[in-house]
Amino acid sequence: MSYKFEIENLNAWFGSKHVLKNISMNIREKAVTAIIGPSGCGKTTLIRCLNRMHEITPGARVSGRVLLDGTDIYGEDVDPVRTRRKIGMVFQKPNPFPMMSIYDNVAAGLRLNGIGDREKLDSVVERSLRMAILWDEVKDDLRKSGASLSGGQQQRLCIARALAVEPEVILMDEPASALDPVATAKLEVLIRMLAKDYTVVIVTHNMQQAARVSDFTAFLYLGELVEYGHTKDIFENPQNELTEKYLTGEFG
Repeated sequence: MSYKFEIENLNAWFGSKHVLKNISMNIREKAVTAIIGPSGCGKTTLIRCLNRMHEITPGARVSGRVLLDGTDIYGEDVDPVRTRRKIGMVFQKPNPFPMMSIYDNVAAGLRLNGIGDREKLDSVVERSLRMAILWDEVKDDLRKSGASLSGGQQQRLCIARALAVEPEVILMDEPASALDPVATAKLEVLIRMLAKDYTVVIVTHNMQQAARVSDFTAFLYLGELVEYGHTKDIFENPQNELTEKYLTGEFG
């Protein structure tokens, strides 16, 4: 059994507000892990702690350890920028760079890393769009603005942009919340495909989505990890009464 992340006694604050409380969990490599729980329970903060984005917010701080392949990403000698290159992030609202073409959106990270060879860029852009199940829809319109795409296409473009820099982990924060059912279905197929090669962590309010796409599910409540395990076990045989009440809609 191989773990990509080992999280040990993770705490997170916004100023004096204690948002995450002693979270300890291991995230399996090349699997989909869903983070569920009611609004304000710390789901987004948790994944932002996994790529050191939380600390960017003024007044935010973290304690505890987050091991990525055995190395504590909060260690004194660890470069957060280098860490973030290994960990792609897809946000709730599709956010393609509006002044850039589809091609340039995907190539942006590569160019930031100093890659300018056209043949290399062409190859990576096509590969990334294919992996995001978008190539066939946009291959004849690569010079069009990324903002001209539909919402679902924009979200897959953002995933292609994240894939282009060859991360090891992909974090997704409510990636389907702004999408229609057809676009959501395509995204869920993509998430399952990505898990063959990447470690995927997805925050979702949609419990049916968590049940469909994830291998493991973590239930957070008021900043604490209530229950974590195989998705099938969490949904069919929850061990904690709070989990059962949340899944059956008694609160949330």
